[in-house]
Amino acid sequence: MTQTNTQSIVSLTLGILSLMVPFLGIILGIAGIITANISMKQIAISEENGKGFAISGLICSIVGLIIQLFTILAWIFFFGLAFLTG
Repeated sequence: MTQTNTQSIVSLTLGILSLMVPFLGIILGIAGIITANISMKQIAISEENGKGFAISGLICSIVGLIIQLFTILAWIFFFGLAFLTG
């Protein structure tokens, strides 16, 4: 029985957190992408389980990163518009 790669579980956890934690999600999303790539390379070499976790973590991290960037851009636009009209 092969073991599940720990980095893949970490990448999935970071990806889910990047979706849920406002503003800090950018850092968590970047960390999730990095750990997902590391875990996929480790899985390819060592034949461990957890490729699905790594792919899911990568997808969640990318989506979380995009959502966080749009949120920050919306805040900048909102406060910039409020500053110009106020």
